[in-house]
Amino acid sequence: MTLSIFLLLALAALVTCLWMYIAFRRDLRAAQERLHGVSRIVRTASGPIEYAEAGEGPPLLVVHGAGGGFDQGMAIGRPFVDRGVRVIAMSRFGYLRTPLLEDASPSAQADAHASLLDALGVARTAIIGVSAGAPSATQFAIRHPDRCAALVLLVPLAYKPAEVAPSAPKLSPRAEKVLMTIVGSDLAFWLAWKFARTALIRLVLATPPEIVSAASKDEQLRIDRILDRVLPIGARLRGLLNEKRIAGSLTRFPLEKIVAPTLVISVRDDLFGTFASAQYTAAQIPNAKFLGYDAGGHLWVGHHEEMIVEIDAFLRSHCGADRAQS
Repeated sequence: MTLSIFLLLALAALVTCLWMYIAFRRDLRAAQERLHGVSRIVRTASGPIEYAEAGEGPPLLVVHGAGGGFDQGMAIGRPFVDRGVRVIAMSRFGYLRTPLLEDASPSAQADAHASLLDALGVARTAIIGVSAGAPSATQFAIRHPDRCAALVLLVPLAYKPAEVAPSAPKLSPRAEKVLMTIVGSDLAFWLAWKFARTALIRLVLATPPEIVSAASKDEQLRIDRILDRVLPIGARLRGLLNEKRIAGSLTRFPLEKIVAPTLVISVRDDLFGTFASAQYTAAQIPNAKFLGYDAGGHLWVGHHEEMIVEIDAFLRSHCGADRAQS
C-alpha cells in the first residue's frame, strides 16, 4: 500500500468518526431536550421523586421497567388517558432525576410509591408494574393493601421456584457481557441502535427480531419509539445496575396476602423468560387472572391494542365506582 493511499484511508476513517460523533451528540442532545420541562420533582418521605402525570379520573400509577423512567411509564400509560384515567408515572430509584437510595429494594421502592401518592394527595390507586417495575408494584399491593385498588403485572420480573421449568434459557456469559456493554454508556447504546439494531432488539428488548420485522408499521414505529426513549442511558445507569442486583437476588414474596384484584400478563417467547414466573405468580395470588400470548416477545409485539383493551376492561370492572365518581 502506497503512502498516499494509506493517508486517504486514514483521512476517510477520521472523517467517518467525526461524522458519527457529531450525529451521536445531536441525537443525545435531542433526547435530553425531550425530557426537559416535562416532569416535576416532589419532596416525599422517601426522598425526592421525579414524576409526570396526565389526564383526569381515577388514578393509575405506572411503574416503569429497566432502562426506563417517568417517560417510559407515561408512554405505557398514555392510551389510558383518553379512557378517563389520571396517569401518574414516576422515575424509580436511580433513574433520571430520582436518586438511588442506599436501600433501593423493591419494598423500599413500594414505600416510595406510597410516599409519592401522599405528596400528590392520592389515597388509593390502581397500579401497573411493567417488567422490572413489577417487584415494587407487587410489594405495594402487599405492604399498602388499603391503597391498592387493582394490580396489573405486565411481562413481570418475578420469582419462580427452581422446580418450575424456565420459559427461556438464561443469557450466556458472553451475551450478558455484550448486553451490559450496550447499556453501559450512551455512545455504546447509540452505536448499537444505529448499526446493530437486530442485536439490540434481541438482547435489550428481549424480543425475537423476526417478530418485529413481520409486525405492522404501527407496531414497528412503537418499537422505534421505545428504543428512542432509552437515551440518555447514562442518566438511567444507576437504576439499571440496581435492577441487575435485584434480579439476581429475588425471593418469594407473600403473594397470598394480596387482596387487590390482579391481572398478570406475559408472552411465551419473551426472551427474558417472564412467562413461567408470571404464570407462577398468578397462581399464587388469590383470584388473579393470567393472560398469556404465544408470540410477541418482551414488548408484546402484535398484541398492543388488544392488551390495552384488556387492561382497560379489567380496570373498569374493578375501579368502576372510582371512575364514575371522577
